[in-house]
Amino acid sequence: MHTDIVATGWVARLPRTWLPYLILARVDRPIGTWLLFLPGLWGILLVRAPVSETIRLVALFAVGSLAMRAAGCVVNDLWDRDIDRKVVRTAGRPLASGALRPRHALVFLAILLLAGLAVLLQLNRLSQALGVASLLLVGLYPLAKRVTWWPQLMMGFTFGFGAPLGYAAAAGRLDAAWVALYAAAILWDLGFDTIYAHQDREDDALAGVHSTARLFGEHTRPFLAGCYAASMAVLVLAGWLSGIGAWFYPALILPAGLLARQVIALDIDDPAGCLRLFRANREVGLAVGLAILAGWL
Repeated sequence: MHTDIVATGWVARLPRTWLPYLILARVDRPIGTWLLFLPGLWGILLVRAPVSETIRLVALFAVGSLAMRAAGCVVNDLWDRDIDRKVVRTAGRPLASGALRPRHALVFLAILLLAGLAVLLQLNRLSQALGVASLLLVGLYPLAKRVTWWPQLMMGFTFGFGAPLGYAAAAGRLDAAWVALYAAAILWDLGFDTIYAHQDREDDALAGVHSTARLFGEHTRPFLAGCYAASMAVLVLAGWLSGIGAWFYPALILPAGLLARQVIALDIDDPAGCLRLFRANREVGLAVGLAILAGWL
């Protein structure tokens, strides 16, 4: 049975009463926190704020990403607990399996949101306003699969929001580079979340759940190539609009190559392989961050 829950390792050494909450928050699978954090890192680095401020913001975004990714997972599982019971990969989630009741999840959600608020209050007013606005995306994202074939695009708007938030936190303004960076994050997220959705394609069809994986099916590879190519192109535009140095552009060859490898290696009928390719996007995001740093040398 294919599942992405990891209830072994260091998580298993913690008190048993903690385990359902840790699994609910996906603490056992940190890739989601990385993918939420990395666009924020891009935004912070692209501004080229003073080193001390950059370090402060990166630390805050790391903590905030952990809290808000967990909060988003709780909201998602509250909405989807009936659907999750019908999908092999998600049937073991705490709310779907009955290990936790909705009221327990709501209390946990309140704690996570308070932690996120504590981080948000350390940012400038513009970032605070954007952070509050992002809660609408967090709340609506789990509903997208019920009403549109493009829930992965909604995921892109939600997870990619770290890019404009990080940029606003470091720059204190909104401009054309801010827009381009957000577009790059959205397109990147749309691509890798389509890969992720192929794990559940058959179960989603039985449950009546929509996804770009189901929409494109055997034609996913050209769609994925288009998403990734467009993401890199808009990222180049974001760099140019920000006035970044020339080394940024050749340094983008590394993340572009890693994305091309995903397109070539994709096998939509191999759920475990799709999960591996999805997880490989941590290295892609870090490579983009390195490219931005290279541009400011």
